[in-house]
Amino acid sequence: MRWNLGLAYLAALLGCASESFAADTSVVRDGETGFTFSEFQAQYQIGQWVTFRVAVPSPAPANYDLVFQIIAPNAVGWTGLAWGASMVNDPLTIGWASGSTPVVSVRRTSVRTQPQVYDGAKVQLLKTGSKVNGTHWQITAKCSGCSTFTTTGTTTKTLNPTGSNRLAFAYSKTKPSSASTAAILTVHDVYNYWDHDFSVAGNIDFDQLVQRNA
Repeated sequence: MRWNLGLAYLAALLGCASESFAADTSVVRDGETGFTFSEFQAQYQIGQWVTFRVAVPSPAPANYDLVFQIIAPNAVGWTGLAWGASMVNDPLTIGWASGSTPVVSVRRTSVRTQPQVYDGAKVQLLKTGSKVNGTHWQITAKCSGCSTFTTTGTTTKTLNPTGSNRLAFAYSKTKPSSASTAAILTVHDVYNYWDHDFSVAGNIDFDQLVQRNA
């Protein structure tokens, strides 16, 4: 998710998260929503992390929906997941807090520039598990169109619901100026990649949990 190669290179020189490839997911059962998630802790500064969680149906149908969580300190302006592990040609789910309101937006771009609102995937913010408090903001959302998507031309990619998938994140310290899902995003300060284990994220009662938390 690079908009500016110079910024990414500088982040690497400063010791921030750059292009490392650690597979370091763990299993979490969220008592608030009831979902079982696989979790990755993404370091965006020394001693500071954003939590990314993924839940999938078990068994997963073709073109399955997934639920993701983002838990971020209030110092995080915006952060997002690239479901194809690249800024270009895949769905980007972006989150931030606008005052006391958690906001989620799905974007896409085919070049390394400001990603635009993407209508090829839909996100539904779940009321339970989405909040802002004195220290953190949190988003819990269902995405339809994040597990299977067209990359370039007619090439289609499907994330493996029973295996490991390469994902990426980006972080900016600058908050978008509004709660609009089309708000302009500043260039990220840090990005990173990892292998996220979906095999431990299965939920037999996935649809029921979505309905309960919506």
